[in-house]
Amino acid sequence: MSGSSEALSAEEKLALITRNLGEVLGEEQLKAILAERDIKLYWGTAPTGRVHVAYFVPMVKLADYLKAGCHVTILLADIHAFLDNMKAPIELVKARTKYYEQVVKSILRAIGVPLEKLRFVVGSSYELSAEFSMDNYKLAALVSEHDAKKAGSEVVKQVESPALSGLLYPGMQALDEEYLGVDAQFGGIDQRKIFTFAEKYLPQLGYAKRIHLMNPMVPGLNGSKMSASDPDSKIDLLDGKKAVEKKIKKAFCEEGKVEGNGVLLFAKYVLFPTSELRKGKSVFEILRKEEYGGNILYNSYEDLERDFADKKIHPGDLKSSVAAALNELLDPVREHFDTPEMQKLVLEAYPPPEVKKKPVKQKKKHNKRPDTVPSDTPATQIVEEQLAQTQI
Repeated sequence: MSGSSEALSAEEKLALITRNLGEVLGEEQLKAILAERDIKLYWGTAPTGRVHVAYFVPMVKLADYLKAGCHVTILLADIHAFLDNMKAPIELVKARTKYYEQVVKSILRAIGVPLEKLRFVVGSSYELSAEFSMDNYKLAALVSEHDAKKAGSEVVKQVESPALSGLLYPGMQALDEEYLGVDAQFGGIDQRKIFTFAEKYLPQLGYAKRIHLMNPMVPGLNGSKMSASDPDSKIDLLDGKKAVEKKIKKAFCEEGKVEGNGVLLFAKYVLFPTSELRKGKSVFEILRKEEYGGNILYNSYEDLERDFADKKIHPGDLKSSVAAALNELLDPVREHFDTPEMQKLVLEAYPPPEVKKKPVKQKKKHNKRPDTVPSDTPATQIVEEQLAQTQI
């Protein structure tokens, strides 16, 4: 990353902070703070399922914030992971928290973001304190069940009979803003209901209303939200090259159609911006045989989108090119985890499911008459013996 935040004006910092966001709540407040000082913000992630490639999107935005001089905190929300309807069992939360920290750091290194300017905080380091717990109780006395459920509806796993823990999740995320001492919280636009919940209830506890910065949601390979719980929609950061190629090859990518095209939008939100961070310029190359026109170098997503819409780029060429660029991006991450220590951590965080042994069926024996006797024994003798056994 080049450029000094000290040389940027407040207007330039604002442009960096807000570029490519889906929505900003509190922009006037943001402008007021930037006129006086750099802002403090945090991005949180709950260590639940294995991390997928959509995590590159918030990491790219964190690079913008650091370039703008923001003081950035990354919250590893271990308690939230447990509260979210047992997405992460408490026995595994500690290992998954360590895994997530290693993954986030390896992504940031891969795209050239300096780690020394980041602060990593584990949620349980303060969320189990007496002060936080008391504020959580105060919040519970203010918030209705309806508001808590509504706030978490886009984030907390929805089940037919939800546990009480899912209702605590939004309130704790709101309190994180106060206890981390930040001006703003950054997240996906799916967090909007939690953000507006925080804006409503934190002032009722006497705390300031924070700024909220929201990234657009990146569609998965099937066009819907990329999710760790849907293996067909996402690519694991540690997937091998062949697995990456196979998953992208299977992705739906209609010729000439831009809307809802997960492969094309992945180039927009991940490949173009990460190339700018890594190579100093935004670039993406379509790889194809000479007989089909040869390779094409794109310096902007808009040009790629236009050519795809005009059917100048075949879906097969787009897929293979996206797979090649993504594999190049993932190589440093794979290398970081290709050590005995890291592989042990992955197994501790995500142990393979136990294979249940099938019970061995006992062979059925032919039914036999109980107390069989020789067929030549007289009936009267049998009756006399049975009567003798019953006498007292």
